[in-house]
Amino acid sequence: MINALVIGASGGIGQAMVAEMEARGGSVTKLSRSADGLDVTDAGSVDEILGALDGPFQTIFVATGILAPKGGAPEKQLSAIDADAMAQVLAVNTIGTANILRHLPRLLPKTGRSVTGVLTARVGSIGDNRIGGWHSYRASKAAANMLVHGAAIELKRTHRDAIAVALHPGTVATPFTEDYAARNKTTPADETAKLLCDVMERLDTDQTGGFYDYSGAEVPW
Repeated sequence: MINALVIGASGGIGQAMVAEMEARGGSVTKLSRSADGLDVTDAGSVDEILGALDGPFQTIFVATGILAPKGGAPEKQLSAIDADAMAQVLAVNTIGTANILRHLPRLLPKTGRSVTGVLTARVGSIGDNRIGGWHSYRASKAAANMLVHGAAIELKRTHRDAIAVALHPGTVATPFTEDYAARNKTTPADETAKLLCDVMERLDTDQTGGFYDYSGAEVPW
């Protein structure tokens, strides 16, 4: 991780990833809404802030996302779906991801290995969905997974050694999940960051476009 970029660096996982990358000797550029005014839902904001970066970055980690709009909560049944709330979730988790991915060809080295990890979630897996609910969040992450997969295919044409993957971090003990973890076992953010960095370091070019969890196991689409 010679030169790294973390987008969403002010969140629990984002902060932990920055610390872990720096501990491994990386030079990390940090971007977030709170520190830099980066609004991933606004293409102009993304173009201005990412467009000002020089790069190239051998490692890019995207840790942006919301579970629900402020004051809201993930839906427990279909009747709870609200179009405006769903639009906000999709704006951050899906369109925001797309706005960032647009910049990958310029930010990544044309030659030599690079890894882009986009934080999605296992609940975005259609094949793994056995309990329903969380409709907006699930849909937004499933769509983000498709964007990552498509980006990997396109990058392969111009950046032969580039790897782009969707990553599931598990249930991490952060403010992001504190209201929804319930009885699920949570992992401290710093431990999750170590696991995710290990996964990113082990990935091979033939794994680009895939969906993996914190252990490196493939997650079904």
